[in-house]
Amino acid sequence: MKLAMLVLVTIGAMVIPAMAEAQMVIVMRHAERADDGASPGTSMTASPDPELSEAGKARAQKLAAMLGDAGVTAIYTSEYRRTKDTAAPLAARTGVSAEVVLARDAAGLVARIKSHTSGAVVVVGHSNTVPAIIKALGGATVTMADDEYDSLYFVAANGTTTRVRFNP
Repeated sequence: MKLAMLVLVTIGAMVIPAMAEAQMVIVMRHAERADDGASPGTSMTASPDPELSEAGKARAQKLAAMLGDAGVTAIYTSEYRRTKDTAAPLAARTGVSAEVVLARDAAGLVARIKSHTSGAVVVVGHSNTVPAIIKALGGATVTMADDEYDSLYFVAANGTTTRVRFNP
């Protein structure tokens, strides 16, 4: 009986720290674009790589305030300005440099994410990449509207996916 108790205590001592250090991936779409999400070529002012709007800049600041003490160990963005600008305040607050991975390289991004075994990994993507990234991480099937900027998806190592909505 004492041996069984000792085994349970030993297993618990090994599992609890491992659970505490388990990786959490936070996936989101970039903040609001200055061109209101216009598709390139639809107007004279549409840009294929727009900056953030004032609302988008405020959302990026709120994101930094929310996740600044979350144990962020890595930040990934695409090559587009709006993802980099969304991540910039969080990177500045945490001292973690954002790494650029091409938007079309979902497999490479997921491999990089999975190389982190602990801490929080933040991914700033696009409405057409976020659902695929979450799914590739073993998370739930999600859909994202073209005008959706307020969702953070927390994907645990076991695939549990939690959506949190936030406003600046």
